[in-house]
Amino acid sequence: MGGAPATKKPKLEGKAFLELKERLKQQKKVKKNIPRLRLLPAGVNASLSIDNEDRTPIILSDIQNLLMYSVSDLQVPLRWCKVEKFTKVSHAVVLIVDGLNFNHYKTNQKLLDTLKSDMEHKLELITPAINGESIAEEIITIPLTETYKKTLIHNYGSLEVAADRVKDMIKLKRTIFPVNSVQRKRKHSETEIPKTEDLPDGDKFSRTELLLSSQQMVENGYPLPIKGGSDELKGYKFTKDKYAEVNSKSRMFGLDCEMCMTDKNRSELTRVSIVDESLEVIYDTFVKPYNKITNYLTRFSGITKELLEDVTTRLEDVQEHIKKILPDDAILIGQSLNFDLRALEMMHPYVIDTSVIFNLSGIKGRKAGLKVLTQAFLKESIQNAGKDGHCSVEDSRAAIKLVQLKLLNTPTFGDGLLISQSELQEQINKGRSKPFTEQILASLIFQHMNKVELKSAALAASPSIMNEYSKALVKSDLKIMDDDNFQQSDFLRLVIKDTNKKTVKRFSEVITNHALNFCHVRLTEDEVNEENIGKTLKSVNKWIKNVWDQVENHGFVCVIFSGTKDVENGACFLSIKKNDNIEQLKS
Repeated sequence: MGGAPATKKPKLEGKAFLELKERLKQQKKVKKNIPRLRLLPAGVNASLSIDNEDRTPIILSDIQNLLMYSVSDLQVPLRWCKVEKFTKVSHAVVLIVDGLNFNHYKTNQKLLDTLKSDMEHKLELITPAINGESIAEEIITIPLTETYKKTLIHNYGSLEVAADRVKDMIKLKRTIFPVNSVQRKRKHSETEIPKTEDLPDGDKFSRTELLLSSQQMVENGYPLPIKGGSDELKGYKFTKDKYAEVNSKSRMFGLDCEMCMTDKNRSELTRVSIVDESLEVIYDTFVKPYNKITNYLTRFSGITKELLEDVTTRLEDVQEHIKKILPDDAILIGQSLNFDLRALEMMHPYVIDTSVIFNLSGIKGRKAGLKVLTQAFLKESIQNAGKDGHCSVEDSRAAIKLVQLKLLNTPTFGDGLLISQSELQEQINKGRSKPFTEQILASLIFQHMNKVELKSAALAASPSIMNEYSKALVKSDLKIMDDDNFQQSDFLRLVIKDTNKKTVKRFSEVITNHALNFCHVRLTEDEVNEENIGKTLKSVNKWIKNVWDQVENHGFVCVIFSGTKDVENGACFLSIKKNDNIEQLKS
């Protein structure tokens, strides 16, 4: 009662008050724009901080959905975490380490102090490695789950929409190509389905129904002789001087080209293959570009310096030969044939594109690769040469066989735009001993990136690991370029180094240039045995620290231990790098 009265804190006035007010204002502003990642119960239950018997791991698709949320304009629902202000994420960085499992972290946290101190969330993760399969292809592909379907329907409309068709295709083609008009004896219109007797043996409908309309050719980037078109088409030649009107008995030819990069920073023709309906090769030749080749793209093209060393055939030789061997009503067939025609610098009116007439996702414009389509519908495996690249003859034959299969069925066969997903699945599973995997209905995560805000991506790995990724990347519409020749106009940078240390070092140098970054390294059995595991984990910790130090503020970081076969699950470590300005404002 008789104690001294409590002293009041002095009030700030004048300049000091204004400075404090401004500091608090700035601190509030900074905090308002900080992206945050918070675990929901399913995420908390996967935390490595709880006992093994009480833990329920998350799965790889959970990580994929989080990445989709951070780098795309499709905000997929997340079952295990909640994100705030993810539009403020500066970039996303993923480091995958094969050969380590969650127990390697649990029992060696002192050796992995970067994970312990800098990673906010540490979770057990189930990956394909537990079954001895690679995580490579799966980590960059997004399965078409039921939840994701609902999101796509919300953003793009129904999964069962009719494909765009031009009512009088032949008449429209005649307005832009030199097609000779032919008087028909039959009375039905040009677009009417011919009578059965007009069809070749085996065909159930006219192959003209599968031709891309002029509108579809424009949408899919085909070179067309349209007035006011792009200057890049100047010098392009027609495959014939004059064309006949196409009909149900016009012969089909499979076409595929291989390309290499030249010092003009563009892909140029190095091989062309054409097969007929009997799958016989009628033309197959290597081609030497006039410009200097800077990258043979062997793992995709199969082309090497040695193959082209004695080649004298040039682009104009190929153009003249194609003019001679193709009939004037020839139908060209290929997978994303627009790229092949551009490599040939030629234009053709009648094309069937297997990437358009087959649609596995139900989303217009999303294309499955030729390898995927061949596996799904023909039950055949192609493009298995690994680092030796593809064979254009093999790809040409596959495209022809896919079209022939469709002609044996209906115009809607294999097209998720025209039939339900359940009906499509029945067609795919027909004759298979096991259901077709959902991965066939996958699309590359890169293809969902917001093309305005997020401009490019990087993928770093050794040659052997990169070959595993190439299964998903090949024949995509992405502009893919190797590290040395990557330019601003390219989309995906491939960093290929022969050691883990070199891979991580170069990866760390480029991550600030890209919105989405993947680095994948693999440890050997010797590196993870009992004798060497301590030394190995110290190296892994250095790699993680090297990457973490280069990540920008508000960058999202994910480190994945992929797990070990038949032993233990993997782990994932997640964090968003804090903004240093917060600490500065507090002081």
